[in-house]
Amino acid sequence: MRYRKLDANGDYTFGHGQSDFYRDQPEAVAQAVKTRLELFTGEWFLDTAAGMPWRTKVLGKYTVTLYDFAIKQQIAQTDGVLSLDSYRSNLDPNTRVLSVSAAISTIYGQTTVETTL
Repeated sequence: MRYRKLDANGDYTFGHGQSDFYRDQPEAVAQAVKTRLELFTGEWFLDTAAGMPWRTKVLGKYTVTLYDFAIKQQIAQTDGVLSLDSYRSNLDPNTRVLSVSAAISTIYGQTTVETTL
């Protein structure tokens, strides 16, 4: 698996040749998980079915029982993920920020994914 690295702002890195890519590393799978979690269903014009069902299963009232399942499913279905070893989410109702932390086993080894959605 070859995956272009992202900088601190979430933009692609350029100008450093092959060091701008993860190649067959657990971090490549972790970045794939993170970008899949941040993608809204219908947002990518090449595949409008790809992405998280934020509008239908995550956002809004009475979704607490649904969003963890949807997030875990998205992580498990990412290419390169063998298993979801641990998962934790925290929703701050005051700031409306959802923090997710997951430990995953990948085809290249173990890694963690931490993101704020």
